[in-house]
Amino acid sequence: MDIAFGAVDHLDQQNRPHHDTFDDRLKLIQRYDEAGFYAYHLTEHHFTPLGLAPSPNLFLAAASRLTTRLRLATLVYVMTTYHPLRLAEEICMLDQLSHGRLEVGTGRGISPFEIGYFGVDHLESRAINREAWAVVEQALTKGVVNFDGKYFQCHDVPFVMRPLQRPHPPLWQAPGTAEGVALCAKANISCAFNRPANNTKPMTDLYKRIWTEAHGASGKKMPKLAVGAHLYLDDNEARARERAQFGYDGWYRSFVQLWRKFVPMVPMQDVSGPGRQRLIMAGTPAQVRAEIEKLVNDCGANYFLARFAYGDLTFEESAASLGWFVNDVMPHFASEATRAAG
Repeated sequence: MDIAFGAVDHLDQQNRPHHDTFDDRLKLIQRYDEAGFYAYHLTEHHFTPLGLAPSPNLFLAAASRLTTRLRLATLVYVMTTYHPLRLAEEICMLDQLSHGRLEVGTGRGISPFEIGYFGVDHLESRAINREAWAVVEQALTKGVVNFDGKYFQCHDVPFVMRPLQRPHPPLWQAPGTAEGVALCAKANISCAFNRPANNTKPMTDLYKRIWTEAHGASGKKMPKLAVGAHLYLDDNEARARERAQFGYDGWYRSFVQLWRKFVPMVPMQDVSGPGRQRLIMAGTPAQVRAEIEKLVNDCGANYFLARFAYGDLTFEESAASLGWFVNDVMPHFASEATRAAG
């Protein structure tokens, strides 16, 4: 099975000083780099304990100084909260600072409450997002920006700095509709999916069909189609499941805090069922390995996003779980890919 691995992180609040959380996450990122993960993907959230990285570029800049191979990805920039010229400048700077290891995920912002604090009407967020990306794309690929839209106007803006990767860093989106998936496939953009396997497979099938029609004869490699889960590995299955649920419960409380402020019927405790509990994979390395293999097969994915740090799990717990994964899960998929290539 040809599958690559990345790590994803909300950098959610813990019951301790923020700087301690930052320090421990950076230590984990160094381990992702050493273990051969493809990328570290960081989300962006505002005014909520779900995200301690409202400026993902700032945190990824720190990570760039501690890593050498690991690619650094946003998943995603909340485009409606930036002036696109400023964001384009920071993308150029971070791609240069990381020696061409940046990957750029973009989106309008899933939470109407977060972007609402910036004065952004979520009913206009799609249109704002489209205009903002049009400005950023022009800034990354041309020396001068000229754009006359409803939300942004830019006239003869000179761009001195350019990204190291040309024409721009690889792109990501997290589309929620078939239309969005089709647009990503046509534009050769990687996708991350956060839905049950039976709902993801039609999306990946659609992507592959449209991508093949548009790019199949080009010699390009198909972009990444990602699925993921919260992981906890241990040689004791019961302990793994208990600690995974402990960490997940803390993460979920942060996830719903701002939603509950405005929509009180959102449950405080996540429960299993369609569309409810996010995927947790906990158990022995052999059990987790089998679950990952089934998930990527069922979804048609070629990339797995692992979450090792969430809620109030300690660094030592996350690092130990990561160690099991690196030693007993990743080699299995590497050998499968080697056999498939042979």
